Amino acid sequence: MSIYRINKGVSKSIVFRGLKAQYIAYLAIGLVSLLIAFAVLYICGLSLWMILPLILTSGMAFFYGVSWLSHRFGEHGLSKHLARRQLPYSIWFNSRKLFTDLTKRSDLLSTAKNKLLTKNISDESK
Repeated sequence: MSIYRINKGVSKSIVFRGLKAQYIAYLAIGLVSLLIAFAVLYICGLSLWMILPLILTSGMAFFYGVSWLSHRFGEHGLSKHLARRQLPYSIWFNSRKLFTDLTKRSDLLSTAKNKLLTKNISDESK
C-alpha cells in the first residue's frame, strides 16, 4: 500500500447545484448586481412592495437563464460558441496577389530579423 494519497479528479471543473465552471461566477455576479439594484431602489424611496417582486422575478429569471446556459453549453461550450460566431462564413479575394506576397513578406521579415540579431550580437561582443 502506498503512503501517498492520489488526488483523483484534481483537474475536474467545479460543479455547484448543476452549474458548471464559469457559470457559478456568472450567477454570483448577477446576484451581487441584484443586491446592488435592490439597495439603490430602496435608497431612492421606492416601496418594498414594488421592489421585492421586481428583484425576485429578475433573480429567478437570471438563475433560470444561467442554469439553461450551463446545461446547454457545458463547461467550455459557451466560449466556443461565441468564438465560432466571430468567424466569417467565407472570405473572398479578387486576386492572388495577397497570397503571392506572403512569401515575399516572410522573406523580408526573416532577413530583417537576421540583420537585427547579427547587429545585437556584434554590439554585445564589443
